[in-house]
Amino acid sequence: MAKADFEVPELKKHIEVPRVEEGTMAHLSPYVAKPDHQNGVGYPEELVENWHEKTLQAMDDVRKKYRSFQVYLDACVKCGSCTDKCHYFLGTGDPKNMPVGRQDLLRKVYRRYFTLPGKYFPKLVGAEDLTRETLDDWYSYYHQCSQCRRCSVFCPYGIDTAEISMAAREILDRVGYGQKYCNEIIAKVHKIGNNLGLPGPALLDTLEGLEEDVFDETGVEVKFPLDQEGADILLVTPSADFFAEPHVDGLMGYGKVFHEAGVSWTLSTTASEAANFGMFIGSYENMRRISLRVRQAAKELGVKRIVFGECGHAWRVAYSFLNTLAGPFDFLDPKYPVPQHICEFTYDLIRKGKLNLDKSANDEMVLTFHDSCNVARASRMGDQPGGQFTIPREVIKASCNHYVDMHHDTIHEKTFCCGGGGGLLTDDLMEIRVKGAKPRMTALQNVIQENGVTHMAAICAICKSQFSKMLPFYGMEMDQIVSVHQLVSNAIILTGQKTDEDAEENATEEA
Repeated sequence: MAKADFEVPELKKHIEVPRVEEGTMAHLSPYVAKPDHQNGVGYPEELVENWHEKTLQAMDDVRKKYRSFQVYLDACVKCGSCTDKCHYFLGTGDPKNMPVGRQDLLRKVYRRYFTLPGKYFPKLVGAEDLTRETLDDWYSYYHQCSQCRRCSVFCPYGIDTAEISMAAREILDRVGYGQKYCNEIIAKVHKIGNNLGLPGPALLDTLEGLEEDVFDETGVEVKFPLDQEGADILLVTPSADFFAEPHVDGLMGYGKVFHEAGVSWTLSTTASEAANFGMFIGSYENMRRISLRVRQAAKELGVKRIVFGECGHAWRVAYSFLNTLAGPFDFLDPKYPVPQHICEFTYDLIRKGKLNLDKSANDEMVLTFHDSCNVARASRMGDQPGGQFTIPREVIKASCNHYVDMHHDTIHEKTFCCGGGGGLLTDDLMEIRVKGAKPRMTALQNVIQENGVTHMAAICAICKSQFSKMLPFYGMEMDQIVSVHQLVSNAIILTGQKTDEDAEENATEEA
């Protein structure tokens, strides 16, 4: 079990609602962005001197620009439906990690300065003055929200705490109080093209290495092209797919699927990152700038369609916003959806019988599937409602013989967050990540004990990175998390692929 300088929650059979303990997570805040990080995303370098005036001005701008923001602040009746739905409250017991408690941090100030009762009778409506301590509270607790939207599923008024968190972060950024992790990453994308800051030559070297690995494994020359003009498909995938397990195993799966389908495809140095952290900080301008890179790459290379790899929030931004942020995409082939998910692409081939999959290649694993929040609650796949739930599962089931779902109250639209989404995947927030992972770890432990599950598959880079770190904290192994297309890569038999018999014959001849 991994060591921690905080208490790791104990897993029990059932997910229990904790005792409320005021201020248990008040000490935790992420590192503040440095001046160059702020400059890179177009915000003040540090907290401005007239922060009080600028904060209220930013709040006024946001409420006028996004009508939903003001509706959500006005509509809550404190019914309590959301209180026990947040994985962070379940893991910490801090009332400010209840969705309604987190909303109230902003709502109290909103009522004080933007409602008539709050201006004249503040105590009667729970209104409070904006103070320097208020900003610190916002900075701490709005970075303890992964914007997973689980609370909105259960809210009778449809209040979306994720949008309130995004708005709070945008307000903080606008007065120079930004988060280092998100803003540094966004600045890298604007400057270089991906979250990791990988330059083109490093990317090309990585892809050439993958070609060698696949050839050694299969005897088939599967290409991983970069900046290939005239290709049919532009693949936009998270930069994690280029360097780390289990992500890179999924990228190998994409390449094998494209090869076997007989389509030409390419990656792009211009848009070598699918992830769009502009959403995490509530900045549509940064979301748009990142999305325009995808459009630019597609036009430069003359592709016919765009396919996104396994990344949860990248798919949410692509599915929900890409056409309005960077469209129209009228230069692409109208026969295909804009955009398309890699799981949709692979599932279509499976349905048409165009992939030869040997399920027994994954027989050492009993699989379950983690529904990533941004896919499950903020997007769809395919042309049928619920496709975001069925399509990944069908791809898994076509690639393995042993599959079990976790409890029905912890999957599909009710799925629990991995605990590291929404810009929280940073070591300075490790405590909230570990405690927030507790509900998902509980559901996973139950199917491990009751059904013999050995591995959990996911289609989100953040989820896979988060679980690789979290599993050891709860007494499990980090390699128990796998990519969906890692399973496809294991199972797929390519045309002309060498068999074990071929390998034995070659060894005999060499001897």
